[in-house]
Amino acid sequence: MTKRTTRIGIATAAVGTLTLGLLAGCSAGGGNDTEGMNTLEKAQEEGKITLAIASEQPYSWVEDGEPTGATIAMHEQIFKNLGIDEIEVEEVDWNSLIPGLNAGRWDAVSAGMSILPERCAEAAFSDPEIMYTTTLVVPKGNPKNLSDLDSVAAAGDVTLAVQSGAIEEGYATDLGIANTVPVDSAQAGIEIVQSGRADAFTLTAVSLNWMTEGMDDVETTEAFVQEIDGVEQIGAGATVFRQDDTELLEAYNEELAKITGDETKYLDLVEPFGFTAENLPPADLTTEQLCSGELG
Repeated sequence: MTKRTTRIGIATAAVGTLTLGLLAGCSAGGGNDTEGMNTLEKAQEEGKITLAIASEQPYSWVEDGEPTGATIAMHEQIFKNLGIDEIEVEEVDWNSLIPGLNAGRWDAVSAGMSILPERCAEAAFSDPEIMYTTTLVVPKGNPKNLSDLDSVAAAGDVTLAVQSGAIEEGYATDLGIANTVPVDSAQAGIEIVQSGRADAFTLTAVSLNWMTEGMDDVETTEAFVQEIDGVEQIGAGATVFRQDDTELLEAYNEELAKITGDETKYLDLVEPFGFTAENLPPADLTTEQLCSGELG
């Protein structure tokens, strides 16, 4: 698929398709020799890092040729503090984020991705950055009277749209909701409800509330925390790195702690994108707990 690349930290935005050679830092003109450097050292030497996003508002997306969103705001500050002034952003589909990361096509994933055991087996997650709740997009008036995924499962005659690879798809599977329609983006999920091909679409509440604001044909239900087998599913998102990029991960977490450890700093960055203090992860919630499935 075509991937847009937007450079920030420079005077103009460059949009185009990057080749793997460019992402590897090859330069026909010679440039700095980064052979043998780890990813952090290379990014600091070049002053540039490449992030993949899935264009899910209000986490990270491109608008008017510029990347924006809550995770982008955090990353601009964190990487600047690490001596990396330029961020290149590539928009890709959700299911390509981790595979492309491990293939070396980008250096990190900036998509507010939920920390799940199966994902931790494939990549390394930063400390928790954003707490999640879930909601449903439904037609205006909520004709099926849906409130959460349990109500979808109980109804039996509901067609549920789910984003492929998202945590909500797993919830639907665990609850035995068989009548699902996979979509590749949040926007596609909203549109399938608008067209009447699905009765509801589920994703994180902050995304769907943001994206449906002002729409007169759909609405969102009250936000909820889904339970599976009587256990509340704690949702927390983070930035994703390759498992062997330990230096980059550790440096990132040090800077991240300065933001998540100060509610005012956190809100200054994410509040413009609809996030509140409720999205700030508690200090005692760790990536290790979430990766092991210990939710509490």
